[in-house]
Amino acid sequence: MELFIEGISKALSLLINLDGEVFAVTFLSLEISCCATLVSLFIGIPVGIILALSDFFGRRLVISVVNTGMGLPPVVVGLFVTLFLWRNGPLGFLEILYTPYAMILAQAVIATPIVTGITVASIQNLPGNLKLQVQALGATRIQTVWILVREARLPLLAAVMAGFGGVISEVGASIMVGGNIKGQTRVLTTATVMETGKGDFEVAIALSLILLMLAFSVNYLLTVIQQRERPR
Repeated sequence: MELFIEGISKALSLLINLDGEVFAVTFLSLEISCCATLVSLFIGIPVGIILALSDFFGRRLVISVVNTGMGLPPVVVGLFVTLFLWRNGPLGFLEILYTPYAMILAQAVIATPIVTGITVASIQNLPGNLKLQVQALGATRIQTVWILVREARLPLLAAVMAGFGGVISEVGASIMVGGNIKGQTRVLTTATVMETGKGDFEVAIALSLILLMLAFSVNYLLTVIQQRERPR
């Protein structure tokens, strides 16, 4: 208990004193995770809509693969992304291994199945006759999709929160593809692991608390938006 209290005091001290390294690590964590979440939304929502509204051979198999991907172990993602970005790998020519770009790629791979799976469930949970009613009123295919997305906007916000939460807190993939390089790829999760390994538990607890506050702040903002949009 004493160690935890010291960790809280350390966290407050780092924040009050505007510790440059801590703020750099915090901002990099937020930047990487936000970019990865945006990439996952750009890919996951359209794919989820297509899977929810289309009917083709093997559709259930594809959805099963997506649902399985929602539980992808980050270390496995980190391993395969590393192999792809390695010097002799298929994407080695990009030369982005051990850079923030590699971390964004790995985190996007983790978040995309989460966003896709929740999008599929959100669209499928709409009233079954809603699509037919919209089309009967003369809406085009694009207009129909837009109306369905608007009706499912609240659970889609949950997809954003789930995607962001899945990447801001992961450590395995980030440390494998980023390398935890000071001033370049060190983020809150990898810094926490490093400080714990060094036995500096006060700093590790402080970084963990800052990570929790960051995750809470972003999700609180999204929750306020979601609840404001909730039908009464």
